[in-house]
Amino acid sequence: MPAPSPPARPESARTPAAAPLVALADRCVQCGLCLPHCPTYRLDRNEAESPRGRIAYVRAVASGQLAPSEAGDAHLDHCLGCRRCESACPAGVRYGELLVGARTEQARRRPLPARTRAVLALLARPRLLGALVALQGLLGRWLPARWQAVPPPAPASTTAPVAALAAPTETLAVFTGCIARPHEAGSRAALGRLLAAAGIATAEPAGQGCCGAAAAHAGDAAGAQALASANRSAFAGQARVLCLASGCQDTLARSLDGVAAVEDALVALERIADRLVFRPATHRVALHLPCSQRSVVRSDGALRRLLARVPGLELVELPDTGCCGAAGLHQLAEPARAAALRVPLLEALEASGAGQLLSANIGCRLHLAGGTTIRTRHPLDFLAEHLA
Repeated sequence: MPAPSPPARPESARTPAAAPLVALADRCVQCGLCLPHCPTYRLDRNEAESPRGRIAYVRAVASGQLAPSEAGDAHLDHCLGCRRCESACPAGVRYGELLVGARTEQARRRPLPARTRAVLALLARPRLLGALVALQGLLGRWLPARWQAVPPPAPASTTAPVAALAAPTETLAVFTGCIARPHEAGSRAALGRLLAAAGIATAEPAGQGCCGAAAAHAGDAAGAQALASANRSAFAGQARVLCLASGCQDTLARSLDGVAAVEDALVALERIADRLVFRPATHRVALHLPCSQRSVVRSDGALRRLLARVPGLELVELPDTGCCGAAGLHQLAEPARAAALRVPLLEALEASGAGQLLSANIGCRLHLAGGTTIRTRHPLDFLAEHLA
């Protein structure tokens, strides 16, 4: 007896966004070349946890061939948005765009979890978030580790400021973000020292906030648009904006399209690296390359070239074991899965014999730091520390 047909989605439930989703999904030729590159497929060995499986589900729901299901939505929730599949796709599927669109549709028919709404509300208020992070830092010695959502900010570097060689030739705006505002204060100061040594000043325009990536990936389109609008106003009149977090850059660049050019701080620094002199390093350092840096921003080459300028540096690049599991809010929403994805990287880090770990994305650093006692830093901190 043939299996019953899956319940069709009623016409009244379809939205104007359905047609674009079907068009994006139709670019997938179902070849499966993305599967080996997908961290969740590698973790579960389940076709539904692959880009191909998720695309098929999104298309079926958007076209009305299938009613949304709790199981299908769960597989969509598990996607990390690492976009590794895009680099492997011979058909040029814009998976990141499809994922955001699918989750926006998902949020229209299914309210976001209360915890997600609370976190997004906090990320949209960087000053309040900074105050809470500061309070966590004060209470950290008494709080049990399980009560700390993320590690407290690392102590700021004590490296003395570097005076500019001459009057600044230009001033570049720096994006501060949300959770990165308190956690990357030292890294932004490090960037300022490095650029000052090359005669370039930095500024942090008022009124800026979260890039909106977390909101967009959660399906909160209105929230993401509000954050984008605020950043457009804050950076109006700026020629270039430097971004320290590879996970924020693509969303920020889309928000500021037509307003200002967004550039990875490491790429900007590598362009003027001939003006910098570094003193030798005397210890082994491990390097983690986030998915967003490898697959989206593609600043990993610039970072390698910058680190190669530090004399005597023994650099161990950690193997590409897949996404670390941070993936924005994924580390909060799915802590067990996030921890499982992190394990191979932590094992490689432990085996490397390195005394510190460098990573250019705030989410990855916080997630990795939560699983190791090895000092975890932004590469800018290390480079500024070794200015001659």
